[in-house]
Amino acid sequence: MGKLNLLLVEDEPFIAKVIQESLEQLGYAVVHAADGKKAFSLFQNQLYDLCIVDVMLPHTDGFTLVKQIRALESQVPVLFLTSRTATNDVIEGYHSGGNDYLKKPFSLEELYLRINELIKRSDVKSTAGENRFIIGEYQFVPHKQTLQYGEVEFKLSHRETQLLKMLYEHKNGLLERKEALITLWGDDSFFNTRTMDVFITKLRKHLKQDPAVEIINVRGMGYKLIC
Repeated sequence: MGKLNLLLVEDEPFIAKVIQESLEQLGYAVVHAADGKKAFSLFQNQLYDLCIVDVMLPHTDGFTLVKQIRALESQVPVLFLTSRTATNDVIEGYHSGGNDYLKKPFSLEELYLRINELIKRSDVKSTAGENRFIIGEYQFVPHKQTLQYGEVEFKLSHRETQLLKMLYEHKNGLLERKEALITLWGDDSFFNTRTMDVFITKLRKHLKQDPAVEIINVRGMGYKLIC
């Protein structure tokens, strides 16, 4: 197994440096973002095995960031870091999609334990097959970015994986164009609309082996994955 990829979102430079260097010494690959907006941009373009998110962040707070992350990926473990200790803050953290909550100040040893426990739990979920979806005759595994038809396996790009996952979550219903554009690209500009159309075309080519599976364009509204 290669290095596990962690996303660290922390706006305090000293704390971020200590955490990043400590985790890298333990063999993790750590990407750091100092604000919520940058963190979401990173998440849109890279798969992570775990996210460590401070609650109080510039531009986009931690709770909002994790809600955005959950719209793209329901399985990735999220550990909140915070100096806020009010019970309602803890509750909001879990409601926004966090898996664990570590209050500042904390020891690095406790951080390591929390990370290890979350990754173990995540591995159990993966081996239980919770992240494998059936699309007609295809098997779609988002975390591996693969789409399999019989013995043939297609490797998807990160953006293809995100888009197909959203289509699957709305299967046989409407995925509104604006919802997909804002979630995956950040806005519904003409340029991003044309870009998404290119990815839809790519997904149609991957799915053409099964005639019962279609991605239908609903003019002016969005797309339907029929399966």
